[in-house]
Amino acid sequence: MILLSDLFAANEATWPALRRFASGGFTLREGGGGGRRVSSASCDGDWTEDQLEQAEAAMTGLGQRLQFMIRPGDDSLDGSLAWRGYQVADPTVIYAAPIATFKPAPDPMTAFPHWPPLAITRSLWANGGIGPARLAVMHRAPAPRAALLGRRGDRPSGAAFVAVHDRTAMLHALVVPEPMRRAGVGGSLLRRAAVWAGENGALALAVAVTEANGPARALYASLGMKAVGQYHYRVK
Repeated sequence: MILLSDLFAANEATWPALRRFASGGFTLREGGGGGRRVSSASCDGDWTEDQLEQAEAAMTGLGQRLQFMIRPGDDSLDGSLAWRGYQVADPTVIYAAPIATFKPAPDPMTAFPHWPPLAITRSLWANGGIGPARLAVMHRAPAPRAALLGRRGDRPSGAAFVAVHDRTAMLHALVVPEPMRRAGVGGSLLRRAAVWAGENGALALAVAVTEANGPARALYASLGMKAVGQYHYRVK
């Protein structure tokens, strides 16, 4: 059974912030430009309005936008932030499946794991909007971790990043250039990620995707992955 708590823990561990620290009833993250996921605050249980204001002040002190990750069970925080004028941003779905789901294994020539990322892999990410700050996030992730390079014919066809935390592998930074889409590249990268993850101790593979990304959600569903959780952000 894949527990939602394990998925949130893996999501955080495999895409880590530059720094995490406690502020009252909240965990704050310094992202170093690595995106919303590593720059948002989240509540750790009970909290007060004073602690919420302290968290806001701490984020302002970091020079970051005021934003909170809202996870299942955070209804009171969600309501308080809405009252304060925060808007919903990036509703996100977590898809997951046991490693054995991802069959058959892809042809080894269609995708292969490596670390550190090759120049061509970094170029594919850069063209997909994944620049140095997000590469720094990948390098902060503890091993086991891998970059994945897709190949179709004699051309690079896509890239992704995968890492394992406590028997759960998370896939991040999946990029497939427009000319290579709808040709099975994404499926090959996911199946290769699953093979690599199983070899490195994972029992499940998961990925977080925005609700609005219909094509990616369709891909994950076609591979047998299930929507098992969700979260969103509140942004000032």
